[in-house]
Amino acid sequence: MLRHGYLSAPIYWREVSIPGQVKGLWVIHDELAEPDIIVYYAHGGGFSMGSSYFYLEFLLAWLSLLKTVAGYKNPAIFALEYTLVPDAAFPVQLQETVKGYEYVLSRLPNPTDASKVCVAGDSAGATLILTFLLYISRHDSSNDHSIANGTLDKINGNTDSHEHGSLNDTMHTIPVPKPGYATLISPWVSLVRSDNRDTPSDYLNASALEVYGSQYACGDTCKSLLIESVQSKLHNPLVSPFACKDPQWLRRSAPTHGYFITFGAEEVFAPSIASMVAQLRKAGVSVAVREEPGGIHAWPVASLFLSGNYGGNGRLDGLMRLARTVGENVR
Repeated sequence: MLRHGYLSAPIYWREVSIPGQVKGLWVIHDELAEPDIIVYYAHGGGFSMGSSYFYLEFLLAWLSLLKTVAGYKNPAIFALEYTLVPDAAFPVQLQETVKGYEYVLSRLPNPTDASKVCVAGDSAGATLILTFLLYISRHDSSNDHSIANGTLDKINGNTDSHEHGSLNDTMHTIPVPKPGYATLISPWVSLVRSDNRDTPSDYLNASALEVYGSQYACGDTCKSLLIESVQSKLHNPLVSPFACKDPQWLRRSAPTHGYFITFGAEEVFAPSIASMVAQLRKAGVSVAVREEPGGIHAWPVASLFLSGNYGGNGRLDGLMRLARTVGENVR
């Protein structure tokens, strides 16, 4: 913000830190009033880098546009601060994403109604959002979105969960209402996939991403595990969401008003994202898509850092589109 002449934040924000529960940044137009929308955001960084603080300019700009472009009176954003690899691996980050959502629900006038919540994320953060949605709908055969004790360990094939922790360590069985909408920026839908390929334009490297993905899936145990075991972890839908081939599960996990997914035509993940979109639509899920011509990975985020000013260069185009789309779907 200093490069644009701001000596202090023009919008209210504060750190949230509840020991053993959740950490993140709470950003809101008017702290003394109830929010009329909350965006729950998970940042990217290959599960190994980044933080909500690094995204602060992006978050403040988005909040401002939610008010000026989308027309909300008191928008809010909660940006999750989750544990990075190698300090922890799956399922810790998923546990923390669930806890972050609990915090968001606690800020609503009615915590059982999440229709005014838009879950969002970019890259690995979008992966966490997708897997979170799959997780809370895992055992839903009708309309009961509840977190069942021990579910994550059973799906992960982990009967002794002391190494990474169990969702059962921090969660009790509670009703979990589905969010109203989801906006995903360049989601990393398949951690290891042959059509995740390098391009001349993108800054990501497919080989390095495979390493990051494997480290997230199985942590320090990757080197000691058999190839079959590693592959099994990488193809767990709660690790790599494109691995979910169950159309009913995909429909159950979808937010009430569906998804908006944006990605760059020139990014490493473009083919796998397009395949995931087709898979969701085949399952009957509402998905709006923006494929940015010539765009690279996470362009709405990257454009803020790659451009020098706000005028005449499309620096805020991606964020303005996100704000408008949210405004059209969350009321």
